Amino acid sequence: MRPEIPGAPETVADVGEFGLIRRLTEGRVQPAATLLGPGDDAAVVTAADGRVVASTDVLVEGVHFRFDWSDPAQVGRKAVAANLADVAAMGAVPTAVLVGLACPATTKTTVLEGLTDGMWTEARRASVGVVGGDMATAPVLVISITALGELRGRAPVTRSGARPGDVLAVSGKLGWSAAGLAVLKRGFRSPVNVVAAHRSPEPDYAAGPRAADAGATAMLDVSDGLLADLGHLCAASGVAVDVRSDLVEVHQRLIDVASALGGDPRHWVLTGGEDHALAATFPDPDAVPDGWRTIGTVTRPGTGPAVTVDGRPYPGATGWQHWR
Repeated sequence: MRPEIPGAPETVADVGEFGLIRRLTEGRVQPAATLLGPGDDAAVVTAADGRVVASTDVLVEGVHFRFDWSDPAQVGRKAVAANLADVAAMGAVPTAVLVGLACPATTKTTVLEGLTDGMWTEARRASVGVVGGDMATAPVLVISITALGELRGRAPVTRSGARPGDVLAVSGKLGWSAAGLAVLKRGFRSPVNVVAAHRSPEPDYAAGPRAADAGATAMLDVSDGLLADLGHLCAASGVAVDVRSDLVEVHQRLIDVASALGGDPRHWVLTGGEDHALAATFPDPDAVPDGWRTIGTVTRPGTGPAVTVDGRPYPGATGWQHWR
């Protein structure tokens, strides 16, 4: 038994699994969609449509986040946002979040409390509840989020519906998270709004259902980089996509950061991940809804790369890939 150190922060080993669960769940107010929250073998969430959209992501300390760059609440927000964006990319409305946490026994309870507070902050932004989950021991902190959603009568918007002649559009920020990561890697903490975009992205969850209602033919969440993720859409739909660089917004703030760091702001916009913007194809320009920006066209596949920029292959890496 380890000696008690007066004033030392509690660890998860001190509190125990069920004491920690009580601490992290007590006092949380669930939305109306949660019929039964934490405390039983499973939660019960409404699914009035009769169909449930589900998505899961895993975040590993040292790979997806670092506590010297982000505080626990920011990591919690980011974990939930990444999953809810996937639900929105199907044209669905988020309804609930489930959380799996694994960590060393020496993890401070304040870290998990901060994570939980951040998760609830982002869940409330999407009007959903954190309805349950699980905990386990692991060598490093691992967060697994499962997000649920409902289609409310819509057909799901998949990656496989794009057709030649469609227009390509995006909703949300691009390149900001990559710029924030570049700033953090150089040991800086400002500009604050650029670093914040990496620490806690804020997807527009309503943009996905809005695109579905407007007739989007295909859609996905931009998590690994715009060009890399468009490659997945092209593979699923059997099409090619050409992005017009003059239509892709490069914010002045990114230009300023790139100038200071010696980076390429357009490269961040085209290949940077973790902004969790949405990209979608629409049958014609008039179908693109408010809040979306047209940036290219869908074409027939040829012999070259499926994704081009201004009609040419993009030089270098197009986004993030695990194990590469």
